[in-house]
Amino acid sequence: MNTPPLTLRLQIDEDPLQLDAGRWDALLAQSAQPTPFMRLAFLRALQRSGSACAATGWEARFLSVWDGDQLMGACPAYLKSHSWGEYVFDWAWAEAYHRHGLHYYPKLLVAVPFTPVPGSRLLARTPAARQALIDGLRQLALREQASSAHVLFGDDSDQAALCAAGWLPRQQVQFHWQGNGQPCSFADFLASLQREKRKKIQQEQRRVREAGVSFRAPRGSDISSADWDFFYRCYQLTYRAHHSKPYLSRDFFAQMQAEMPEHWLMFIAEREGQPVAASLLALDPARRSAFGRYWGATEAIPCLHFDACYYQPLAWCLAQGWLRFEGGAQGEHKMARGLLPVGTQSAHWLAHPQFRDAVADFLAQEGQAMQNYVNELEQHQPFKPASTSKT
Repeated sequence: MNTPPLTLRLQIDEDPLQLDAGRWDALLAQSAQPTPFMRLAFLRALQRSGSACAATGWEARFLSVWDGDQLMGACPAYLKSHSWGEYVFDWAWAEAYHRHGLHYYPKLLVAVPFTPVPGSRLLARTPAARQALIDGLRQLALREQASSAHVLFGDDSDQAALCAAGWLPRQQVQFHWQGNGQPCSFADFLASLQREKRKKIQQEQRRVREAGVSFRAPRGSDISSADWDFFYRCYQLTYRAHHSKPYLSRDFFAQMQAEMPEHWLMFIAEREGQPVAASLLALDPARRSAFGRYWGATEAIPCLHFDACYYQPLAWCLAQGWLRFEGGAQGEHKMARGLLPVGTQSAHWLAHPQFRDAVADFLAQEGQAMQNYVNELEQHQPFKPASTSKT
């Protein structure tokens, strides 16, 4: 497949193992919003571990753009036979296709599987290379007879180029804490909150302490195989409680331990010397950002979830002088705990003209509703009027 300008060549790989990690990660390092989840080692581990592969409905179609032997652009793309593990919901679109006797699946997706973390998706050295990726996605969707193509949680450069090419924009909201880069204590953070919010957090932490629970926080290579085993047991229990199966296999986390240890921080809750819960954070040391990912517990302890997933990570980020903590997708309850609304974005191309028009109308209405929602959230700031979120 060739795409303008003529000097650029588009390549499609069904196995990310065929790609060169050094070249891919060099592209990522030059992107506007790099994250560890777009490293090729992370994407490869998802496939090699059987977590995101053809058997689970994620058929790899990684795109790369070349000028001779120089890699100019790349993105992780998948043919999807379902919409699980994406966190940008299009189930209603699929149902509408079905009601009209049309197939919504397969669809083409550019995303990091199971990872709703905003960041660069169309890795490109030049605007021409980014445009080549966009053109290539459309061509690939048509070739594979996909109903549509989607780029989820991209950066501003991705979104601008996609919208300029006629893709439909969609807005959502997450809740992030942002710091000023100066170390401070969790007590200082609490002091910046409104009284009722501060008292609620203090009460919740007190209940955890009164239950006899303490935390340790191994990081990187200090996270032992036994710690990973216990965490995975907790992770499985969380899914079991929701009557579902985990997306990620134990082998995936073994590969993370072996290949990307510097990007992980684990909080392990213990009582009487025995672990009872664990939460896992991904780290981006270069940008001093932390990302809440997974959690689980072997027994029900009041308020332990909030402490393990929000208060302990926030205290760690504050003490380290880090700049950002992202608590994951959805959840306005996070706002009372100091995580403020932040817009995220996606872009969508649909092959069927009438459905494209219908989705465009829907997204326009949804976008206005989302803006109204954010405006309403802004009226419920958890911080004192003299404070900011950047404690």
